Amino acid sequence: MFDGLFYWFLKWIALGPWLKLIFRPEVHGMEHVPEEGPAILAGNHLSYADWLFMPLKLPRRVTFVAKAEYFTSPGVKGFLQKTFFSGAGQVPIDRSSGSAAEGALASALRVLGNGDLFGIYPEGTRSHDGRLYRGKTGVARIALLSGAPVIPVAVLGTDKVAPPGKKFGRFTRPVVVFGKPLDFSRYEGMENDRYILRSITDEIMYEIMKLSGQEYVDMYASKAKELAKQRSAAEEKPAA
Repeated sequence: MFDGLFYWFLKWIALGPWLKLIFRPEVHGMEHVPEEGPAILAGNHLSYADWLFMPLKLPRRVTFVAKAEYFTSPGVKGFLQKTFFSGAGQVPIDRSSGSAAEGALASALRVLGNGDLFGIYPEGTRSHDGRLYRGKTGVARIALLSGAPVIPVAVLGTDKVAPPGKKFGRFTRPVVVFGKPLDFSRYEGMENDRYILRSITDEIMYEIMKLSGQEYVDMYASKAKELAKQRSAAEEKPAA
């Protein structure tokens, strides 16, 4: 109950109005987000600010999963951290499933089972160079197991507001675009077929690419980051 009240307090009073006033985000396609019932909002991931701007103008709560550590740290700091993340629309990964991936799946299904909106970034981590990377198939499993439609979302400009590796960037006007819902009910019962999961995920990423206009790279973002670090280290290494 308190978490729900705090979410709306942040959105409509403490934080949301300031974000709207300062950044004046531009939003398109809100009519594609259902007024009620479960749906998966699958977006690109340019910045840690994405989860602030993506649901900002929606009249419904959007829930994301977050690391369990944000909710279990001891002391006053831990309490404040848990209060903020819970109130900001995030739930901990359910570690009872044994792995982070299965825990995130369980948390997502619980949110969708309650008829709510669930937000996810299929890339798994922020893009380090503004390009769109290969999606992980967890979003497809969630869609098939829940039966919920997937709404592709593009968030643009947040990498300028809060660039990767920095807390603050420069002022710009973020843009959020919600695409038409994608229905994957034709694949019901095939959530264990890795080819089907890859096909669904690629379709979702293609729709996100069309909305965002980003260059697509058929590589996981985590791998691309690692290669970029290796290249940077090699360039900085002095010649023998």
